[in-house]
Amino acid sequence: MFARGLLLVSFITLALGKPMARNMKLHEDRKAAPEGFTLRAAAQPEATLKLRLALVQSNFAELESRLMDVSKPSSPNYGQHLSKDEVQQLVAPKKESVDAVNAWLAENGITPKTISPAGDWLAFEVPVSKANELFDANFSVFKHEDSGMEAIRTLSYSIPAELQGHLDLVHPTVTFPSPRRQLPVFATPLKGHANSITDAVPASCATTITPACLQALYNIPTTAATESSNKLAVSGFIGQYANEADLKTFLGRFRTDIDSSTSFSLETLDGGQNPQNASQAGVEANLDIQYTVGIATGVPTVFYSVGEDFQDGDLEGFLDIVNFLSAEDQPPTVMTTSYGADEHLISRNLAVNLCNAYAQLGARGVSILFASGDGGVAGSRSSTCTTFVPTFPSGCPFMTTVGATHGISPETAANFSSGGFSNYFDIPDYQADAVSGYLSALGSTNSGKYNATGRGFPDVSAQGVQYEIVLGGKVGGVSGTSASSPLFASVISLVNDRLIAVGKSPLGFLNPFLYSTGADALNDITSGSNPGCSTNGFPAKAGWDPVTGLGTPDFNKLLAAVGL
Repeated sequence: MFARGLLLVSFITLALGKPMARNMKLHEDRKAAPEGFTLRAAAQPEATLKLRLALVQSNFAELESRLMDVSKPSSPNYGQHLSKDEVQQLVAPKKESVDAVNAWLAENGITPKTISPAGDWLAFEVPVSKANELFDANFSVFKHEDSGMEAIRTLSYSIPAELQGHLDLVHPTVTFPSPRRQLPVFATPLKGHANSITDAVPASCATTITPACLQALYNIPTTAATESSNKLAVSGFIGQYANEADLKTFLGRFRTDIDSSTSFSLETLDGGQNPQNASQAGVEANLDIQYTVGIATGVPTVFYSVGEDFQDGDLEGFLDIVNFLSAEDQPPTVMTTSYGADEHLISRNLAVNLCNAYAQLGARGVSILFASGDGGVAGSRSSTCTTFVPTFPSGCPFMTTVGATHGISPETAANFSSGGFSNYFDIPDYQADAVSGYLSALGSTNSGKYNATGRGFPDVSAQGVQYEIVLGGKVGGVSGTSASSPLFASVISLVNDRLIAVGKSPLGFLNPFLYSTGADALNDITSGSNPGCSTNGFPAKAGWDPVTGLGTPDFNKLLAAVGL
């Protein structure tokens, strides 16, 4: 969903209020606009830019250390998640950083607005001419030729030398928007469906997926959860609305054992809404809600509808929803997101900053899951590529990325399942052995087309082909890792319910558990691949692989792995 000339100028205020030259330092740049974008013209000087500044956080290293400490099953502090105040104290910028940045802005007649709970993000609006002055930049209009999308961006910007170590990044500058906003394709009609929840694995599950299929394949219980504090968050973006009438029809058809009036609650931000006209029902939103409410039986499910009044610039609400949840005293224990972008569209600094925001939620006991994408090794369905295209935030080491499988006996990798290795994030310690083992088995295949020292993804996977959903009152099928992520999130929510019921903490950040004691609770997928970029992509192999991760869930084995 959601990036790609320098003068030594800076500013101090004189008696007459005019700035004079200061030492400027190049802060971020990219050699050229991302593939598909072309420079059209200089931006109009009077055009307004909504800029966001990220201040350097005071002690993220300590937050990361504590995140790992409460997330490793071998740690004596496992499950002892941090409070909101503890997290904010670690990430809030130092007073000298706040003072330095605010003083510089004041010198230039700018009063920013704080847009994050910890005070590490500021926002203000200025005309292009002022932004070019402030940041020694050349904001221009770039157009994505295939989609027609236009954006005002610069290929580089600088900041005053005295703000280095205080100012982390300016956005949007060298981050480009994602021009590809593909949603799952809704196909109707489908052939017969499986309705029984007592069959082992209905034969029809080989071609179409229903709740009954997933319950049978992954030993998912049908008994209702009991813990009201255990909430499952479903994020919605780009005008995707979850339809209550369609959910009722879905439950009445595929979950006859529960009340078909079972629904979800709604939270909105950035002007989000959730209109209920049948014509406005969203295929992605319906898929996500129907396979959370319909799988995580009894778990309170919350649909977070993010509008387009973004406070995070062209991050399109990704940071806003994290800030929204971070401000809550009791955030959901699990969040699933079915949207993403190609990593190279986003600047490294911005990618790291957003990734660190997921770490904040993880430290508080929130499991963050994202769909890996549907373009195989070509990322978000890139048309041409000579090297593999990792997706974002799939490579972030502080959340769990979900790939896709299909079929039964055997279950195999879905060929669209995005996977590979980040160009921004190194291999985390918890994943080192798994990645090393895979690369040894891979040998020279695809050599030079991926970053062998990068964080590998996905972490896990689940069925992702031909999910039966209801859209506008009609039953049809959709496919994608955007089906797999809500399914895996639902399984984790049900495990959390059992943990909380016996007085234990929810799982929180999953990966240290999944790559250690939880690995044997997953069904290893050893066949299939994710072709792209004129290659066969990566092959699935025994153990972890960058197509299906560690494998698909088994609820009963996961319960045993957490000591239940």
